[in-house]
Amino acid sequence: MPIFQDANGLAVKFFIQKDLAQEIQAELCETITSLGGRVETKVPRQGYILVQTGTAEEERLRLCWSSPDRPERYFVPYTYVEACKIAGMVLKQIFVDKGAPIPMHIHPSIANVNARNALSQRIMHSGGDPYASAQLARVILADPNTEVFQHLIKVSQGQPDKYVESYLWVKKCVEKGAVVYTPLVYKNPGGRRPGEERTQFTEEDELHLATWIATKIPYKETGGRTGNKLYQQLCELNADPEYAWVTRHTWQSWRERYKKNTVRFDTLISTLVAQKKPLPGDKGQYGYVRQAEEKPKKPRKTKPKSEATYDEFIVGSSKLEGMGVFSGAGPVPGLGEMEMEVPGDMHELPGMMYEGPPRAGPSMVNASEAEEEMDEEGSEWAVRVGHAPPPLWSGVQKRSASEEGDCETATKRPRPDEPTSSPQTDVKASDMHVLDQGIREIATDFRFTVEEVQAYYDRCGEMGRTRERFKAMRSVLTLRFPEDE
Repeated sequence: MPIFQDANGLAVKFFIQKDLAQEIQAELCETITSLGGRVETKVPRQGYILVQTGTAEEERLRLCWSSPDRPERYFVPYTYVEACKIAGMVLKQIFVDKGAPIPMHIHPSIANVNARNALSQRIMHSGGDPYASAQLARVILADPNTEVFQHLIKVSQGQPDKYVESYLWVKKCVEKGAVVYTPLVYKNPGGRRPGEERTQFTEEDELHLATWIATKIPYKETGGRTGNKLYQQLCELNADPEYAWVTRHTWQSWRERYKKNTVRFDTLISTLVAQKKPLPGDKGQYGYVRQAEEKPKKPRKTKPKSEATYDEFIVGSSKLEGMGVFSGAGPVPGLGEMEMEVPGDMHELPGMMYEGPPRAGPSMVNASEAEEEMDEEGSEWAVRVGHAPPPLWSGVQKRSASEEGDCETATKRPRPDEPTSSPQTDVKASDMHVLDQGIREIATDFRFTVEEVQAYYDRCGEMGRTRERFKAMRSVLTLRFPEDE
């Protein structure tokens, strides 16, 4: 069927602008006739007026013959005939609104000249006007691969009758046979819509929340019910089918629900706790962690009693003061170079000590030989024996009366009724920790052992409370068991 015939077999009418070249008019007449159309000498009521765009005659024809009363009368460029022949169909005049062409603007972002020309021809063949300015155009065609395309979209959003489309949009409309603008998709700006209510808490939600708190923090006095972590851990269980209900609200909403209804929730939680009666620290409760494993204590290595230490053989060692042995200062010159093996029971001898640790060697020198050797060398390097006065080389003069008194006090045997000092009380108070000083003061003031005071303080952790307790205990003991006068 010829393309220039309608469904009823009637020929499509054409009017050719009179001032076109005769060759063009003759070629148009031949093509139209061959495709089933008919060329009219007057402007038809419905049909196509072939014009040369941009000429004065085209403008005159549009002013005279364009009318809303004749919507099926179309003004097209004379190249329309050839375009229909190539397309194999009559190109619909879709870019027309109320009998007038839709103004379009081809943006400079489409830089290819040939593409711009082809786009202009396709628009005109479908009834549009591609030569409108950007301000007056209804549709702006631009390259979507450029940054200016998004800028044009943003600028045109406030104008209801202005559209920004890709240059491919023209082809899509021609294929569909209708003008279809790119639809707008609603983008949620965030927050609740006006009048929209958030997800309401149900009684089941509150029961779930109370059960969770009763499991994790059954006793309020332990604290933690208003902390963030408790509710964050709850929402982290959303993958568990048993806790699918937590997705109904955010962890902040669960926390705020408890905070704003604390009294009601605490009553409900107490009821749930009374049924299960969990003990503080049961497995799964919030705030309790597994106690770290205790590391085994390494046994202390003790030296055999038969072995003599280096300090026991130092002349004038501080360990030997007050024991009736050497109190001289400094080593014995000449003896340090001697290789000698000291007998195992040498520490039992009352007044003979040697300098230097025992050395292994082939030399075996007994005590008598050493004395003879030192006697031969002279009395200058003599060794103190027993309670004899110290040798001259030690530089130690006769002790003063106060020093001797101190020694007597140190060696004096305590009376039975006098309290004996323990090794702990020999420590200077300035070298002790403040807590240890306080514990010892309490033990001294109220006549209890340091171990008893220390054990109670470790349990309560309060020094004032410890002092009051032992003060009260001493008062009770005094009243119950008065001292004999």
